[in-house]
Amino acid sequence: MVDLMFHLQRDFGAVVIILKLGGSMRKLALVAGLGLVSLTVPLAAHHSFEAEYDFNKALNITGTVTKVEWMNPHARFYVDVKDANGKVTNWNLELGPINILLKQGWRRDSLKPGDQVTVEGFLAKDGDALGNARKVTLPDGRRVFGGSSADNPR
Repeated sequence: MVDLMFHLQRDFGAVVIILKLGGSMRKLALVAGLGLVSLTVPLAAHHSFEAEYDFNKALNITGTVTKVEWMNPHARFYVDVKDANGKVTNWNLELGPINILLKQGWRRDSLKPGDQVTVEGFLAKDGDALGNARKVTLPDGRRVFGGSSADNPR
């Protein structure tokens, strides 16, 4: 428990005071402490741009949207892209957090399955059909920023 409280204090910058508590209060404090720790798991899962994408590998594709995931920590959309030989690849494209996208002019319905879009951004380091979308040209011709983490490296 003391080790747990130390980590909470270090990770959250909070002042933690450990009190001598009776049986049921001690259990309540332990459950509350574990609840706070469980909140740190999604934070630890967040990655920096450099961990997954390569600034030196430009991405520029045009294709058909197949799926949109409007969620945190990053919105995502998927695009079918046909190469010169007619082979179709489904690309997984990461956008920024929802609050950043809203400030950039995005709406939940800005992208819909069936929409033709052009995406500029960066490729994944591992060579998968995965990219970080920096700019997206929407079906109506508007170019919107993708809220890319490349614009704010950590």
